[in-house]
Amino acid sequence: MTTTAPSGTDAASRTILRTDWVPCKTAFIDTRTPGSDQKDNYSFIGPGVSQNSDQFVNIAEPHGFNMGAAGMPHGLVNSLHLHFTAEVFINFDGDYLLRWGAEGEQGTYRSLDGDIISVPPWVFRGFTNEGSGDGVLLTVLGQDRTGGIIWGPKVIEEAGKHGLYLSSDNQLVDTTQGDSLEGVELIEPMPQAEIDRLDVVTEEQFATRVTRPQDRVWQERPFLCSVLPGGRAELSLIIGYGLTEQVRDVPRLHDPHSFTVAWLRAAQGEGMLEHTIDRHQVLVARTGSWEVAFETEEGLQTVELNRLDAVSIPPGARRSLKALAAGEDGTSEILVVVEGDGRAHQRWSDEVVAAAQDAGWVLDPNGYVAPSALLANSPTPR
Repeated sequence: MTTTAPSGTDAASRTILRTDWVPCKTAFIDTRTPGSDQKDNYSFIGPGVSQNSDQFVNIAEPHGFNMGAAGMPHGLVNSLHLHFTAEVFINFDGDYLLRWGAEGEQGTYRSLDGDIISVPPWVFRGFTNEGSGDGVLLTVLGQDRTGGIIWGPKVIEEAGKHGLYLSSDNQLVDTTQGDSLEGVELIEPMPQAEIDRLDVVTEEQFATRVTRPQDRVWQERPFLCSVLPGGRAELSLIIGYGLTEQVRDVPRLHDPHSFTVAWLRAAQGEGMLEHTIDRHQVLVARTGSWEVAFETEEGLQTVELNRLDAVSIPPGARRSLKALAAGEDGTSEILVVVEGDGRAHQRWSDEVVAAAQDAGWVLDPNGYVAPSALLANSPTPR
C-alpha cells in the first residue's frame, strides 16, 4: 500500500482534508465489470479491504479500526460481498440503495443523507448510487486487520470475463495489464453449502441497525464540561457508549464493533473543553466548521475542519474542540469515532474539574456526572 510518512504527532500529518483524498479506481475485483466500473475507493485510516497494493492510505498507523469512503457516480453498483468484521456506512449527502443476501434477495434499504448503517459481519451486502450526483458514503471497518472480503460467486465469475482475478492472499491479478496466472493460487468462490449456512436478515431486523437523522436522541449535558461556557456540545450515541458521562445515556447499538460512533453538535463557540482520552479518536466534520486543538510534538496546535475534513488524535493527547460556524439548523455537527468497544473515559483538565465543581458538578467514581453535594466525601475522578 502507498502511504504518507509514518504517522507523527504534528497536526498536519494527522489531518485529512477533503482535498487530500486520493482515489483508487481499481481497488476491487469488480472494477472492470460494466455497471461497477468508475468507482473511487479511498483509504483514510488503514488500508481497509482494498485488494490493490497501490491503494493510497492517508494514515497507516493502526487505530483499532479502518476508515475510508466510496465514491460512485449515479447508477454505479458496488457488488455483493461480505466482511468478517463490522462495516458501518455514514451517508454524507448521498442517495444509495443497499441490498443484502448472496443474490441481494433478502431485502433493500434506501439510504439518504445523515444515515448511519451498521451491517453485521458474514452478511453479503452491496449498494447502488441512486442519486443524481456522486454522493459520499464513508465506511468504518472493525479491527486493524479486517481479513479482506468474500465476493459473491457471480461477481468473481463476471470479473474473470474482464481479465481480473483474485489471488489467495487477497490481491488482484490483472491479466489485461500483463499479470500471469501461472503458479498463482486463485480464490475459489464460496461454496453454495456455506452460503446456505449464513444468517438471513429480514428488512425489519436490518432497520434496527439504521440510525436516521430523525432517530437520533440528543443528550444536552453529556459531559462534565457541559455546565461551563464553551463546553456545551450535545451528544447522540449511535454505536457503543463512547464518550458519554451521563448514566442514563444509551446507544442505538450495543454489539461489539471494535469502535464507537456518535454525533456531536454545538452552537457557535461551544464544543468540548480540554481533556484527554487514552484511545485513538477520529473526527469528521459534517456541517458548519470546527476548530480542533490537540497536543503535538510542536506543542498545542489547531486545525480547522470543514465538511468531510477529518483529523486523527493520538491516545493521551490533550484536546479540545469548538464550533466556528453554524450549519443551517444553527449548529455545527461532527462525527466522532473512538477506538474500542467500551466507554472512553475522558480525563478533564484541572481547570475544567475545578470550574465544574464550583458550578456544583463532579464525576462520580464510575465516571458519570453527579451533583457535587452528594459526593462531598468521595474523591473526584478527572
